[in-house]
Amino acid sequence: MANLNLTDVGKAYGGTVEVLKNINLDIETGELIVFVGPSGCGKSTLLRMIAGLEKITSGELLIDGQRMNDVPPAQRGIAMVFQSYALYPHMTVRDNMAFALKLAKKSPSEIDEAVNRAAKVLQLDEYLDRLPKALSGGQRQRVAIGRSIVRNPKVYLFDEPLSNLDASLRVATRIEIAQLKESMPNSTMIYVTHDQVEAMTLATRIVVLANKGIAQVGTPLELYERPENEFVAQFIGSPAMNLMPGEIVQTGEVTKVRVDTGQGTIVADIPTTENDRGARVNVGIRPEDMIATEHEDYAFAGKVEIVEALGEVTQLYFEKKGADDAAVIGKLQGIHAGVKGSQMKMTAHAAKVHLFQNGQSLLYR
Repeated sequence: MANLNLTDVGKAYGGTVEVLKNINLDIETGELIVFVGPSGCGKSTLLRMIAGLEKITSGELLIDGQRMNDVPPAQRGIAMVFQSYALYPHMTVRDNMAFALKLAKKSPSEIDEAVNRAAKVLQLDEYLDRLPKALSGGQRQRVAIGRSIVRNPKVYLFDEPLSNLDASLRVATRIEIAQLKESMPNSTMIYVTHDQVEAMTLATRIVVLANKGIAQVGTPLELYERPENEFVAQFIGSPAMNLMPGEIVQTGEVTKVRVDTGQGTIVADIPTTENDRGARVNVGIRPEDMIATEHEDYAFAGKVEIVEALGEVTQLYFEKKGADDAAVIGKLQGIHAGVKGSQMKMTAHAAKVHLFQNGQSLLYR
């Protein structure tokens, strides 16, 4: 359908309030790109700049090699699904989906064919003659998506389309969007969300935005397993990755770090040089990678203060603190309700240990 290229794109309000800067991103035909980041990081603003609803202050946006900075939204070949359904309440599902095509002066036969095709993809065939008030939230969101599909755009933009749905509907509609993408393998989609599960399950690649720019771009598993910096390490994954200050005491193909919390040592499959000996680092371990141990080598030792028994896993919150005075959390498989109040040592396999210096992963030096 379409390739997108953003080169040094920036956004500033009033010429002084900078929201985004130096955004460089190439999106290939058929990708589903997800923008994630904390509130106020500019993900929806970036989406609206691509759509033409916000003016690009600096840089260049290309769609299929054509510069789009000053092209009106209606001429960019883009369809956008908003957070609110924005359906016309007095129109049937059929008329809502057909409205843009009628404005474009399409023939009745073309309109019927496009609406019926989209309705079949979205499983809305039996609802075409209903009004929006007779539909569930998930069905209304599908109608909003269908209104985009009938236009056969080059690029689909989704701005937090599931945020207004309750938990069960979010899951069902997320699966429907994944199935929709499977049925349209050549479609290019950009999706904004604050929900990590949506990002991890839907994305071809994830773009993590922070500090007015891009913190990292990669596949969901790349960001989860090989974060480039502490921000991505803690933003991707729930609960967030534990960070514990320590000192490198052994260098080489594998590195040994003495961790401040408990003075235990842990090994990481990360090569270092003799110049790194004595360097201060943050040891990163995801809660699900923490392992209870009695061995003399361990990453953390402390008293279990809170136990969350969730059935398939048990989350343990320890009294001692990690980097920046954050709680250290362990996530153990199965039920371990009886460990509250006990002293435990926790470690992790060397391949699951991350090391950060000045906020950056040592893997990417």
